[in-house]
Amino acid sequence: MNTFHSTRSTTDSLTAKQAIRKGIASDGGLFVTDSLGEQQIDLGTIADKSYQDIAVEVLGALLPDFSDEELRDCVTEAYGKQWSDPAITPLKALGDDYVLELFNGPTSAFKDVALQILPRFMTRTVQADSTGDERVMILTATSGDTGKAALAGFADAPGTGITVFYPEGQVSEVQQLQMSTQSGGNVAVCAVRGNFDDAQSAVKNIFADEALSKRLASSSHTVLSSANSINVGRLVPQVVYYFVAYAQLLSQQVINVGDEVEFCVPTGNFGDILAGYYARRMGLPISKLTVASDRNNVLFDFLSTGVYDRNRDFFTTISPSMDILISSNLERMLYYLSEGDTDLISLLMKELTETGRYEIPETLKTAIGGIFDGGWADEEQVKTAIRECWKAHHYVIDPHTACGYHVMSHMEADPLTPRVLLSTASPYKFPRVVNEALGLQTPESDFACMDVLAEATGTTAPKALRALESADVRFHDVTDINGMTDYVESIASKLNN
Repeated sequence: MNTFHSTRSTTDSLTAKQAIRKGIASDGGLFVTDSLGEQQIDLGTIADKSYQDIAVEVLGALLPDFSDEELRDCVTEAYGKQWSDPAITPLKALGDDYVLELFNGPTSAFKDVALQILPRFMTRTVQADSTGDERVMILTATSGDTGKAALAGFADAPGTGITVFYPEGQVSEVQQLQMSTQSGGNVAVCAVRGNFDDAQSAVKNIFADEALSKRLASSSHTVLSSANSINVGRLVPQVVYYFVAYAQLLSQQVINVGDEVEFCVPTGNFGDILAGYYARRMGLPISKLTVASDRNNVLFDFLSTGVYDRNRDFFTTISPSMDILISSNLERMLYYLSEGDTDLISLLMKELTETGRYEIPETLKTAIGGIFDGGWADEEQVKTAIRECWKAHHYVIDPHTACGYHVMSHMEADPLTPRVLLSTASPYKFPRVVNEALGLQTPESDFACMDVLAEATGTTAPKALRALESADVRFHDVTDINGMTDYVESIASKLNN
């Protein structure tokens, strides 16, 4: 059975369930397995399979200590009637290219794909290892979409609690209401005075605080875990939709088995596109993975120069979920493409912590360049992309997807290789920006903006988003960065009572 260890050392030897439950390695690294790719997916059999069947096959290869029955139950629970499209992630033509819709889940963002199933995974890890009264508290920092998707997935999940931190004033009105109105007796939401990188770094420090872990275990019978894509259980469900996209291209007779495909992925934390790399390792013929960034283009610069440098201005943009300067999942990619050089990864991450930058060896840069490409868009280019996509295809995209549309539109296409753009969120999560881009009215309320958008485009706002206007706000908490640890302890105590 394959086991998991840190990107920074090989001292750990955890099962998939243990890695999911722990979330992050004790040395601050991310869990990886050296068995990735040993089990290949048979592309000749997937064209006629459902999303659920492909998910069971792919997850079975990635999480071998989950039984077939456990995986089938998790998949059935996660990908059912809570999705507005039975295909879960439908593939649609966009001119000569294609768009993979990842936003048809309960919170209208791609995070639902992973965060509808992660709580099911987590519950089964609790059942496997629980001492009886122990609770797993999910601790997550969000740049906008992860928070609500995690809250929706973990609300009232047995044996769990969840605390979400988001940067105050740096998420959309709809995103904030999605979180602050969340129901459930085991949930907590708190704004943080700072940006997402500040909050995410603080969360990582909380995970590494051994004294805190001991206090939580003794006083609240609580262990911490993560719902961010640093958790391998959050990452691997995203691998599935790359195979599902390929299956749909096969069933639509766009390609034959073995033909190559390109993917363009809007990303900030690198998890969404890393899942594509995992799929490639498992046999999916991906010729190129293109990173699409906003003005916080640290990933573009890294791919271009081999230097990762977060010592730069932080921009609050109209694509807030990508406003990130510390891309955590890049560490996993560096591990695999350096052929498992944990000493190198440990050194690079130490440099990042101490100086805010690192430079990779030329051989590693070359290896990365053979798979990954990148581009970025500023706010005006994002708005232009939204407008041009509607004009050309009568298809409405959100500002994050628009970053990808812009990048893909300005890259040379190979007519023999289909290109798939990952659409990461419903445009109704950002109706004000979309309306501005389309030249529509922008009333004071985001909900009025939704109505204007719906009438102008003939599309329909997701019911859960439109209903937020009348939902009761439950959470008003705000803390400084240095108050996050105390907040976590207080919530753990409340949840234990």
